[in-house]
Amino acid sequence: MDIKQLEYFVQVVDAGSFTRAAMVLEMTQPSLSRQIRLLEVELHEHLLYRNGRGVEPTEAGRRLLEHARVVLARLATARQEIHELKAVPRGKIVVGFPPRIAHLLAPSLVRGFRERLPGAALTVTEGLSVSLREWLHEGRVDVALLYDPAPGETLDYEPVFQEELMLVGCVPGPGERLPESLPVDALADYPLILPCEPNTIRAVVDAACRRRGIALDIVAEVNAVHTMVALAESGEGYALLSASAIGPQRRAGTLATARVHSPSMHNNLIMCTARLQPLTRLTRETMQLLRSLDIRTLLENS
Repeated sequence: MDIKQLEYFVQVVDAGSFTRAAMVLEMTQPSLSRQIRLLEVELHEHLLYRNGRGVEPTEAGRRLLEHARVVLARLATARQEIHELKAVPRGKIVVGFPPRIAHLLAPSLVRGFRERLPGAALTVTEGLSVSLREWLHEGRVDVALLYDPAPGETLDYEPVFQEELMLVGCVPGPGERLPESLPVDALADYPLILPCEPNTIRAVVDAACRRRGIALDIVAEVNAVHTMVALAESGEGYALLSASAIGPQRRAGTLATARVHSPSMHNNLIMCTARLQPLTRLTRETMQLLRSLDIRTLLENS
């Protein structure tokens, strides 16, 4: 089956007329009619029938039309991707990071972007995972790192890093009494500082405790990670955070930590793109740069 014949057929259906289609295709009507007839002979089916207004597809024509559009769209994508291989990617891409890790990952991303994609422009934006998810849907962000995004059919997900949540408390003070590790059930014995809903850390903690019927003693709900850290450091309660959130405090010895087990709880960092948005070469190259970041080392040294 000839690709050109498929293009001619789709154009005739869209135009609703051989005459109008021939004008768009810049060919004579007899030549166009002959090509459609050859297609019908090959398929042993009539594809179009004439009415008072022009032409409409038959049932066989409608079936062919569905497949033809898919074939032509894929061919156009293949041509674009092959063309992009010859050119230096240009244009602009927007990458979204959660505030907690943006300042840690952005320098490495910008450095790699300038080296590998000098003809393109990069914008880095920050937002909570809930906001970044909305911006992906709206097309305001092209690719984003989200913590534990809610399941859905509109985004494509790729796990890139996992952090364990720990119970943290101040030193000297309550944190000195923290064991090396404790089970989830024991969290009921500690006054906790947790984020407000909706929040990915809160969702992980609530899910683990709900399954075991654990009633938590929540003394404060705080959305900002740095405020949670400050409250824990001042002895107002205990927070459930990842190691990357308290790097300076651990090195300074002002916060102690206890691993939580049975089960352990994790924050999963996921790279997301909108499924309906085309993955251009610039987007794919940027995603590869994000994959190449040594996130563990960057977070551990924060």
